[in-house]
Amino acid sequence: MGFLYLPPFRVQGISVAGEEAVVQLPELDVAFDIGLCPRPVLSSKTIALSHAHMDHIAGLPYWFSQRSFQQQPPGRVVCHHAIAGAIDRMMQSWVDLEQQRTPYEVVSLAPGQSTPLGRDRELHAIEVPHTVPALGYCVTERRRKLRPEFANIPSSQIRALRERGEEITHDVEIPLVAYTGDTAPGDHLLQDGFKRAKILVVECTFFLAEHYDRAGKGKHLHIRDIERYLGHWEAEDVVLVHLSRRTPLPLAREVVADVAQGRRVHLLMDGRTNRARYDAQLAAAGQPKESRSAEPTEAPAESAAEAPAGTE
Repeated sequence: MGFLYLPPFRVQGISVAGEEAVVQLPELDVAFDIGLCPRPVLSSKTIALSHAHMDHIAGLPYWFSQRSFQQQPPGRVVCHHAIAGAIDRMMQSWVDLEQQRTPYEVVSLAPGQSTPLGRDRELHAIEVPHTVPALGYCVTERRRKLRPEFANIPSSQIRALRERGEEITHDVEIPLVAYTGDTAPGDHLLQDGFKRAKILVVECTFFLAEHYDRAGKGKHLHIRDIERYLGHWEAEDVVLVHLSRRTPLPLAREVVADVAQGRRVHLLMDGRTNRARYDAQLAAAGQPKESRSAEPTEAPAESAAEAPAGTE
């Protein structure tokens, strides 16, 4: 699994175009998509499904089943309302195959709707254009803040106002993490959920200049699209996922460094770079490097191997 520590959150998973997409944030108890089911993802109670292409959904019935097998509460999948019925039918087909019923929950969202994600947190659905019905997501946290008109008065006066029953605070929603899922470029990428999130996980399938038209036909993002939007996003960290195996990883590193212009832009599957970054974080915190039995593997591979035709 690719891994990044972006305090206070871990971002981990496997995301390779046409093969597998799953991005987990353990501290938020959610994973975005579930193309296959790496063992750590079983700990998350919610899967936020962007769309129903096989490389994004194939692990879902296994995830439901394994949570039940390990005596965890039933898994919950959040999805576009247009595919909720099909997911129910898929799970019913497993009853016939396995001769047993796996508990599960499907939460159907229309664009603009939201569902709770733990205490004071919400998962908001954002419609994105793709070749099938698709959603992006933003996780927000509700916090109580001092009302602006009381910002510069002494604390003794604040106390007195509170004792008199004055409402001195108000609720604000802080966008924490957003996930675009597979998407074509467009103004939807400038919506508040994507624009203001502290961590933005963005599909970026294509890097080579000659693949720009291919990206458009498949309604995917190209690195040049990322370059165009980067100045508008407020994220402290931008994480690029869904890289095609058509792109050699060393080339992707070079292009990202050029496009980032000092911004913190990461490739989730760049194990070597991310490992060095994490070791540096441990050193800065005065902690020893974590032991490992082998060097991290890199995916996509450093070769320009072709992805299976028609899967991106």
